[in-house]
Amino acid sequence: MTTESPESAARRPRGARIGRIAFGVVAGLLVIAVVAAFFVVWTIQRSFPQTSGELELSGLAAEVTVQRDDLGVPTITADSSHDLFYAQGFVHAQDRFFEMDFRRHVTSGRVAEMFGESQAGTDMFLRTLGWRDVAEQEVEAMDEVTLAYYEAYADGVNAYLADRDGADLSLEYAVLGMQNSDYEVEPWEPADSVAWLKAMAWDLRTNIEDETERALLAAELSGSAENNDADADEPADDTQKLLEQLYPEYPFDKNPVIVPKLSTVPALETTAEPASFTTDADATTTSQQAITTIEWDEASTVIEAVSMLVGDAGEGIGSNSWVVSGALTESGMPLLANDPHLGAALPSVWYQVQLKCSTVSEACPFDVSGFSFSGLPGVVIGHNAEVAWGFTNLTTDVADLYIEKVEGDEYWRDGAMVPLDIRDETIKVAGGKDIDLEIRSTVHGPIISGLTDDFTAIADAPVVSAGDEVLPLANAPEIPEGDSAVSLRWTALDPGNTASAIFALNTSQNFEDFRHAASLFDVPAQNLIYADREGNIGYQAPGRLPIRGAGDGWVPQPGWDSSYDWTGYIDFEKLPVSYNPTSGYIVTANNAIVTDDYEYFLSRDWAYGYRAARIVNLIERQAAAGPLTAEDMRSIQFDNEMWIGMRLATVMGDVEVSGKGPKEAVALLRNWNAQNDASSAAAAYANVLWSNLVQNLFSNREQPLPADGQGRLFTVISALLDDPSDPLWTNENIDVDGMDEMLKLSAEQAYDELVGLQGEVTSRWNWGNLHALTLTNETFGSSGIAPIEALFNRGPYPVSGGASVVNATGWELGTSYETTTVPSMRMVIDLADFDASSWNHLTGASGHAFHPNYVDQTEDWAAGKQTPWAFSSDAVDDATVDTLVLRPRN
Repeated sequence: MTTESPESAARRPRGARIGRIAFGVVAGLLVIAVVAAFFVVWTIQRSFPQTSGELELSGLAAEVTVQRDDLGVPTITADSSHDLFYAQGFVHAQDRFFEMDFRRHVTSGRVAEMFGESQAGTDMFLRTLGWRDVAEQEVEAMDEVTLAYYEAYADGVNAYLADRDGADLSLEYAVLGMQNSDYEVEPWEPADSVAWLKAMAWDLRTNIEDETERALLAAELSGSAENNDADADEPADDTQKLLEQLYPEYPFDKNPVIVPKLSTVPALETTAEPASFTTDADATTTSQQAITTIEWDEASTVIEAVSMLVGDAGEGIGSNSWVVSGALTESGMPLLANDPHLGAALPSVWYQVQLKCSTVSEACPFDVSGFSFSGLPGVVIGHNAEVAWGFTNLTTDVADLYIEKVEGDEYWRDGAMVPLDIRDETIKVAGGKDIDLEIRSTVHGPIISGLTDDFTAIADAPVVSAGDEVLPLANAPEIPEGDSAVSLRWTALDPGNTASAIFALNTSQNFEDFRHAASLFDVPAQNLIYADREGNIGYQAPGRLPIRGAGDGWVPQPGWDSSYDWTGYIDFEKLPVSYNPTSGYIVTANNAIVTDDYEYFLSRDWAYGYRAARIVNLIERQAAAGPLTAEDMRSIQFDNEMWIGMRLATVMGDVEVSGKGPKEAVALLRNWNAQNDASSAAAAYANVLWSNLVQNLFSNREQPLPADGQGRLFTVISALLDDPSDPLWTNENIDVDGMDEMLKLSAEQAYDELVGLQGEVTSRWNWGNLHALTLTNETFGSSGIAPIEALFNRGPYPVSGGASVVNATGWELGTSYETTTVPSMRMVIDLADFDASSWNHLTGASGHAFHPNYVDQTEDWAAGKQTPWAFSSDAVDDATVDTLVLRPRN
């Protein structure tokens, strides 16, 4: 298996997947026996929810019905909005409360209160970002109706907690109690719900890591070049050229944009007010002792630790969505498809639910179905009786790093010293002493250097943006005195309106309503696609995208110069919009939104459009063959074509490798259809060849270069394949001179690696087992004690697809081929008949280990199979296997 070089690993800010915990002591046979005896069937099942019969609950105004199908998916029907969201909170807590409780500790920077001192550093970073504070401000600013929804939801959660504690809530609490017997579950609050939106924004933050990586690389390159070249200008030019080669512009000439031509639509009568914009600087037994040594895995950096808790903006994070008009479909009505790509998690981040007012009215306007987040009221992605919508990550640049010059408790701004904003907080630690934390902020946001290795390194060896150039700080003009620090400017750290946008989406009846909801949708920034029962399709970019001053945020910017500040947000009416385009379809796959002549800067860090290009190609090809169906949409979602694999298969035909085995391996590529199918031997070899080639070109150098972001590397290496004379083909560190030698070495190494992994018989190689997914529980799933891991983890499951493939099962180059990011759910909505729609997600409705609905959707997910999505009352009744009636308690 290829591994990443130490130098590259030190620079690489990518993290691991969500929530991994390790036990600090290797358990003996006695411990295993005690643990096995403790977790008897009664302990495991005592927290399973009641899903049939009747329950009396305080706080309900009237009877509520919860119907569940065989997948455990609930349809909740109530007479009032209050009772509807109360019941949703209750049902979420029934199935997923430990997940909800864990998440709120993460978003509040309070994980050490659950798991002890090992998480104190992560808590310090999260507390510095202040997600919980921002969430509380958003709750304070809510209108009465929206606040009532969140309060009703919290009341429902707390109704479930009222008579339950510890292992009665979840098996995880039984394990946690062995480590932290003093832990007590707190009541749920509206801010606990809203704060999770900040975590999702972090998971989808797009380019903070790219900005960090470029800054550190530029500092390294500039330093080494200046040490070897007396001319100060040429090293800077060489550094700039190499950065532009390694981070190329979006290939507008090859791959599509989402909105090639902006539509003219009526302006909204009212749009959301953005957050206020300011640049004001004032602004006991042996076995018991062994069990109680549970600790979190020590991550190599705080950013990695945060990614373990929240989500990793790593390889494969993104999404596909598209909508096709009735002009191209068999039914004459639109079809809408969506599959968001997120870090693999157990349980899945999504929770399927239907929310129905028994009589839809102004007072109770909900008849909506789709995917929710446990802990959050409403439906995030799905459809109501009139419209459907989907999301993909916008990938616009909504976060910038600033180099600040600090002296004591002041920092430089436009030639003057201004005071830092300073606040003190306390990190409480289970089983340990409290930790005092001083949080310092500038006008741009919190200072985050000193908390993480990566951001601290930027402060120690900084580079800054200077117009279109990247300069070492020492060469930047007019540098003030003082120590360097790094601050973070990010839209998610300003109070916003997304908590209200969800309900606006849920009740939208037409494109104007949909656009109003989009105007409220602040973070995470998403592409929003649309279809309705009148046959219309559309797209709208959402509400809060920054306007920059002198810089573009590609690398850190000088904080002491206000000309580099954000100056406002793009007027919503000038954001990209498309309505019934003549093409008859809209495709979003994190590709560039508009052509490069759009009047505002949006980003330089798009996904490079390979998934989007493939989806467009398949839509057009299938439409030419005949009208499109929902089954066609499902087939596209599971397409496994590897674009760079086709290029490698072609070029390897001219490369002479040595040895019978390597020749047989290369021969596999000749008849390969470029599909990364799980059973494919050629796909296994193509991906291992690709990995070795990337490592040899970039990582295995005396001075390693960035070797992550496979879509970016598709573009970089494709250009290299067109230019055999490029000096990057020469790598003295591995004694390679030229493209042919590089390809030959990589092909032979790939054969040797696969022999070690799957044996010498090439026909028995397969991509699925190499690329398998192990579902790891987000907390206790990496305990280091097999019986504990067996309680919570599932798999491995053979998986097809790959990085920058439509079936986007991402993996980490240089680490392993294991699937780490996934299409977290897939849905296809048929506007001609909602009951003909289909859906599926990664795991199952339940967060309770061993519950029948814990991972009952995973095998279908891996096979690309979706299940019927009942929406109408008749269809729901036919699918119902359990009915629970919630009654008011007198």
